Amino acid sequence: MQITEKTLRTLEYDKIRAMLAACAPTEGARQLALSLLPDDDKVVVLRRLTRTQDARRLLDDKGMPSFGMIVPVCDALDRAAKGATLTPRELLDVGNVLRTARGLLEYSRTNRHFDTVLDEIFERLLPERKLEDKIYRAIVSEDMIADEASPQLGDIRRKIRIANNRIKETLQHYITTGSYAKHLQENIVTMRNGRYVIPVRVESKNEIKGLIHDTSASGATIFVEPMAVVDANNELRMLEVKEQHEIQRVLAELSAAVGGMVGAINLNAANINELAFIFACGKLAEQMAASNPVITDERRVVLRRARHPLIPRDQVVPINVSLGQEWDTLIITGPNTGGKTVTLKTLGLFSLMAQSGLHVPADEGSSLCLFDRVLVDLGDEQSIEQSLSTFSSHMVHIVSIVESVTPRSLVLFDELGAGTDPVEGAALAVAIISHVRGVGALTVATTHYAELKAFAIDTEGVQNASCEFDVTTLRPTYCLVIGAPGKSNAFAISEKLGLPSSVIHAAKGLISEENRHFERVIEELERARVAAERDKEEAARLRAELAAAKAAAEDEARELRARAEKTLTGAQEKAAALVESARASSEFIFAQLEAVRRERESERLGEHLDKTRRAVRAHLRENESRFNPVEERTNEAYVLPRPLKKGDEVYLVDIDKKGFLLSDPDKSGRVEVQAGIMRTRSRVENLRLVENEPTVGQGKEKTAARDWRVAVSREFRDEIDLRGQTGDEAWFMVDKYFDTALIAGFKTLRLVHGKGTGALKQALWVQLKRDNRVRSFRIGRYGEGDGGVTVVELK
Repeated sequence: MQITEKTLRTLEYDKIRAMLAACAPTEGARQLALSLLPDDDKVVVLRRLTRTQDARRLLDDKGMPSFGMIVPVCDALDRAAKGATLTPRELLDVGNVLRTARGLLEYSRTNRHFDTVLDEIFERLLPERKLEDKIYRAIVSEDMIADEASPQLGDIRRKIRIANNRIKETLQHYITTGSYAKHLQENIVTMRNGRYVIPVRVESKNEIKGLIHDTSASGATIFVEPMAVVDANNELRMLEVKEQHEIQRVLAELSAAVGGMVGAINLNAANINELAFIFACGKLAEQMAASNPVITDERRVVLRRARHPLIPRDQVVPINVSLGQEWDTLIITGPNTGGKTVTLKTLGLFSLMAQSGLHVPADEGSSLCLFDRVLVDLGDEQSIEQSLSTFSSHMVHIVSIVESVTPRSLVLFDELGAGTDPVEGAALAVAIISHVRGVGALTVATTHYAELKAFAIDTEGVQNASCEFDVTTLRPTYCLVIGAPGKSNAFAISEKLGLPSSVIHAAKGLISEENRHFERVIEELERARVAAERDKEEAARLRAELAAAKAAAEDEARELRARAEKTLTGAQEKAAALVESARASSEFIFAQLEAVRRERESERLGEHLDKTRRAVRAHLRENESRFNPVEERTNEAYVLPRPLKKGDEVYLVDIDKKGFLLSDPDKSGRVEVQAGIMRTRSRVENLRLVENEPTVGQGKEKTAARDWRVAVSREFRDEIDLRGQTGDEAWFMVDKYFDTALIAGFKTLRLVHGKGTGALKQALWVQLKRDNRVRSFRIGRYGEGDGGVTVVELK
């Protein structure tokens, strides 16, 4: 797509790129955003738009992935490939790229609910966990190498600590021994030139033998390294040199490992930045409440409720624009500051955004075709240096447009033909528009000329449009109305602003009858349009009310039908159950009667009759339970924790009620109970003590507890900030925090205590060692907060 930087600035595309860069989470993505340009290849544009759409879907489903705020590592990788040793900072940056690549791959593969075109980019990531762990295990921060970086380094540092302690113990002897302490200026041990010394009064310099390393500014104190620690200091310096050599060896080893994976790391960095840029496009679309435009092969543009992205959302007035269907040219008229230029910029900017793969702030269903050029003449660009007036400046641009316009161009003219004689300007404007239409380009022009309004009325394929203006308030409504020419409203505005009526009448008298007739026709058209719009809105309102009433009636009818069907089905089932119960009972009774008849002559007839009655009753109860089931409550497994007594609160199992004992149990095990307004007698086996009985409301309590736990989990954060607290205050907060974490189901927590003097961290660690809820804890690694954070694992 051919487009100039001047056109991009005129349409404020550079500001859109700046907004996109502000959404980018990495420096590489920011650079991609600032260098973004539109394309006219349909395959490229559709791929860009699909990526933006899939990024929005992932943002809605999983949120923004972590991009680790990676920084460019190309220079460091080039040096590593050539055998150079990287600094700890550079190695940590490389480790961050590897860690981010691994995290993004996990983001893509975890909880995947749908496939996206971004999966291909995610799968190109090449995590190298071994090298990543090696870097982070060796380097704590850019100025600290871990003891675990190598066994040799750990051994050297252990010897350094021993040497330090030995020197301090020897010097402590000088400080605490009276024969030496009286010669000291202060009872402290300090360092000069990397060696431990003590401050000695200058008059006592011969009393303590040793090497003088420095003197105070006043000359009253000399800093002496006693001979007793010279050898120990020398050994310490040698160990420190060995330490530096070992650190350099570790860094060189890590750099060599990085140098062997330059290609993979560079590929990871490029893919991470590409993903970060795509997610920035999705984030910008969310911020703008934008939609994915339809890219059509037809030569047309349809924007529905389009909102200019640089106007605040609470101030912008949505507009509807259509071009290229019944008309290929739009002539927009209306008063100044009415929104004509904003309409031009919206149309041009949306075309550039869509062809860059960005969603546009318009309603769903908006469509755009692809342009190979967007040619613009906007604004007043007088040039004193080049002796160009307003008209000349416009004409220079127009000449360039006429020379470079193509059938696939979008041409935008602002105040075409202005700045010169109105008659000649209007004639030029008509001729220029006719030429551009002849080439086949889509054109939009703003004007105040009545001749252009008439041209749009008389010419097929050219349509009038206007920006509304409320004469009563002297304010534009910024609404674009297609199909009706607009008025400049110069007389009405002037009269409202206080220009004498006599001047207004005189001005109206100077207008030709033909022009006055034309303006009256426009007024009639506007009144007819407003009335039609009013009728259309009323019809739409009535249609919406009718549709709502119809939908409500249909819903009610469906509900009634469903209820009737449910009732009928239940009645049929109950009837069938009753019939089946009666049939089964009658068959059983007949069988029993037959058995009785056979036993009639028996001596045990009475016994057989009694047995038969019991069997029939049992059978009827069984059938009743089978065909008309009722939940039966039993208390068989419950054992009273103690004998019941008058006044106890109890739970009656069979009727699911609470009550109070009005008497002690009698000899038969029965007791009188007051349950609400009901007084009843019940057996002790049917009662439970309430204090040990969670049955009442148990389900509700469990549900409430579960809902509370879910609420806690949603609001809980795996990090607590303790900076500024004392040790006791911090532990009080942490103790409660651990309880909440266990309820919410969190096991890994971060305690932010800052670096400072380390006193707060030490106080917390003392408490953590004693807490039986803690499985383990450690200092934060690079990227987790370093030494200012303690990471705790709960059991």
